Amino acid sequence: MSKDQANNLQDFQIFGEFGGVNPSITDSATFTFLAAETMEALFDHEIKGCYLYSRHLNPMNDDLARAIALLENSESAQVMSSGMGAISSAILQICSSGNEIVSSRTIYGGTYAIMKNFLPRFGIDTKFVNITNLDRVRQAITKKTKIIYCESISNPLLEIADIRELRKIADEHGILLMVDNTFSPLCVTPIRLGAHIVVHSLTKFINGMGDCLGGVVCGSKEFITSLKSVHDGAAMLLGPVMDSIRASGILKNLRTLHIRMKQHSCNAMYVAQGLEELGIKIFYPGLRSHRQHELIKGMLNTEFGYSGMITIDAKDQKTANKLLIKMQEEKVGFFAVSLGFYKTLFCSPVSSTSSEIPIEEQKTMGMTDGLIRFSIGLDNDIERSFQRMKNCIKAVGLV
Repeated sequence: MSKDQANNLQDFQIFGEFGGVNPSITDSATFTFLAAETMEALFDHEIKGCYLYSRHLNPMNDDLARAIALLENSESAQVMSSGMGAISSAILQICSSGNEIVSSRTIYGGTYAIMKNFLPRFGIDTKFVNITNLDRVRQAITKKTKIIYCESISNPLLEIADIRELRKIADEHGILLMVDNTFSPLCVTPIRLGAHIVVHSLTKFINGMGDCLGGVVCGSKEFITSLKSVHDGAAMLLGPVMDSIRASGILKNLRTLHIRMKQHSCNAMYVAQGLEELGIKIFYPGLRSHRQHELIKGMLNTEFGYSGMITIDAKDQKTANKLLIKMQEEKVGFFAVSLGFYKTLFCSPVSSTSSEIPIEEQKTMGMTDGLIRFSIGLDNDIERSFQRMKNCIKAVGLV
């Protein structure tokens, strides 16, 4: 994120109804009109400052969407009730029966499941490829392909998508590049690198409090307007609506994202370096040993670091399970799914966040049953936290 973008977000000011420093929450499902013509017009196109029904748009949700558009350097954005709501709505706005998606094989399990198991019911098929192999991406594209889908930093193996090169491939075939940036807000700005559409689970780093669900789609004004169309907009007709009170909370938390991401990344780097010194097999793009370290360096907004996500290989599931419980007992953090919380969270992807992916396919991706995924927290004394982690690792016999 450039300094200009950071300043634009910092300068984003909306006053409350009575001059409050926080925008007023519009706790209303429907809105009144003073002229019949205005209501008629709203069913055909958006009118600035006019609202119809909160499934279409709510002032508070609109405020949050505009702030995230500044965050992601997009023309527009639409917030939704969950990350999966955002992903599914964006895909269904683009794809129809007979279309195809070319997707990274290492993605969040829920995203994999909707592409592998749900979308084929509607005649939409997905080819899963090693997104780091650009030749494989090209080979998978056909005349039916509408989307190349990937994650900036993949879940859970932390592979890096070369967004600039993927955009070139997309342009060669007249298709769209969609990027999930949930693992790396501020660290990477995919639209600046060439993505057409960016999605997030707002539940994670952007909100950061572990207290609500949310999602967002960022893209061109034309695309976001199409999502909201009362006639054929996926967001409007499928109804993944964010509650305005939740939108208010996420907007408040968004204001500290730049501080939090710096600390998440700083702490993760400290832990990653320490684990590598112990001889643990580790996946973290900030380490020079990561095979795509130079690629991510060229994509990064450096002041925000390499994100707070780390994955290690504890060799086998029995050891991994012992370590997960031991770390919770010793107050390293919480044995829980999700990420971006103020406390460190850790889980076994094979049996949780990637469990939707069949075991044989997990193996071809390089996943093992000993994997542990960490979302490193905001610990003030990361040295103490790492010492506890190290003691746990020794206690279970990993080193």
